[in-house]
Amino acid sequence: MAEPLLIQGGMGAGVSGWRLARAVSRLGQLGVVAGTALDAILARRLQEGDPGGHLRRAIATFPIAGIGDEVLERYFVAGGKEPDAPYRSVPVHSLRPPRILARLAVLANYVEVWLAKEGHDGIVGINYLEKIQVPNLPSLYGAMLAGVDYVLMGAGIPREIPGALDRLSAGLPASLRLAVVGEGKGEEHHLSFDPRELSAGAPASLRRPKFLAIVASATLAVALARRPTGHIDGFVVESQLAGGHNAPPRGKLQLDEHGEPTYGDRDRVDLAVFRKLGLPFWLAGAYGRPDRIAEALEQGATGVQVGTPFAFCRESGLDPRLRQRVLESVRAGTASVYTDPFASPTGFPFKIVRVEGSLSDPEVYARRPRICDLSYLRMAYRTDDGSIGFRCPAEPVEDYVRKGGDPADTEGRQCLCNGLVANIGLGQIQAGDYREPPVLTSGEDLSVLAPFLFASGTDYGAADVVRHLCGGLAPSA
Repeated sequence: MAEPLLIQGGMGAGVSGWRLARAVSRLGQLGVVAGTALDAILARRLQEGDPGGHLRRAIATFPIAGIGDEVLERYFVAGGKEPDAPYRSVPVHSLRPPRILARLAVLANYVEVWLAKEGHDGIVGINYLEKIQVPNLPSLYGAMLAGVDYVLMGAGIPREIPGALDRLSAGLPASLRLAVVGEGKGEEHHLSFDPRELSAGAPASLRRPKFLAIVASATLAVALARRPTGHIDGFVVESQLAGGHNAPPRGKLQLDEHGEPTYGDRDRVDLAVFRKLGLPFWLAGAYGRPDRIAEALEQGATGVQVGTPFAFCRESGLDPRLRQRVLESVRAGTASVYTDPFASPTGFPFKIVRVEGSLSDPEVYARRPRICDLSYLRMAYRTDDGSIGFRCPAEPVEDYVRKGGDPADTEGRQCLCNGLVANIGLGQIQAGDYREPPVLTSGEDLSVLAPFLFASGTDYGAADVVRHLCGGLAPSA
């Protein structure tokens, strides 16, 4: 398998969905679907009636009998739910989730990858966040059942993922250590998944996908390369200019006059270290220009990862109305992105696009009731009796404090789970007809969209991006 020059970023929950990944993959590059919250997204799309029947077409090919029928019976609504009706909720991930949740996670990841790979022989990857630990094992297995070619993971230290891929590809049980706040010395807690529990027969062996660790420092890359639990196939080296979660600055957090984190010399990545490791690496963060790709290649990179131009193309999963508002603001010269050091419950800085009606508006944020019902970014903690609980700084303050959390941690936190799902038009309708607002993320440099907007107004496709960045080397779709 030849390594791609261009990796399309795994952006947001459903923004880099199967349509976008498929379009990029057909053009000879690595199309990537976002693995975040795919179980909830599948459930909500089924409740929308599955327009076009794409999800049901993929579900019909799922190789394990009974699971697709169980999910369809629970979530599919013929013709779609009533517009003002809330979505039926998906159970929250925990140490011992109900059977339906693990099955839904496996199926949802299978469906997204299967659709991205349908009808062509290009390569497709899937992107996960290490910090969303609990659903990762069944999610990985579902993607592997669909033949995913690459797994990319960042937002943490994905040390155990290569070994888990080895075991899952052999049809064996896999486990990951769960990070637990307040865990005592010598204590360890693990998440486990056994593919043999999905069906009566022994699971078939699967092709192991390549694994790319997303890192922000040479130190982390060296640690992963020297002490992996399985084979690492390369790195995506992501700077603080990339969209979504950024690694925090090294040392004490300092904010500039705009309230954004300041990065210095200690945060610069030594690419000489990556060249010495001898593994392929791709550079990410403001590489959405042909000259930046040439610069990356000159520094020894295999290629680049690009998100922002793809996030706003017509194949993106963004709600079309939200996408158009941002593109119009870019054309008008009023678009802006800021790095919020407190918005994410994870404690990582998070890049947010200022969009009217979104959580970037202080008044919209102040009106939103603190609700934690998707709960992907919850953190595990040790309770007084030694059991494991889960809490999130974006949940109701009294709940967080009751669980032993510091109330200072809740200040400025935003519910990224609900906001990111609202970006793709699947926001929940809460009590009192309150509709979850979006929270849109992007790379820092929205000016990379200018070549497409001046050429085609406010509508362009993934093929336009690939051809622009790759200098016409990509074949026609």
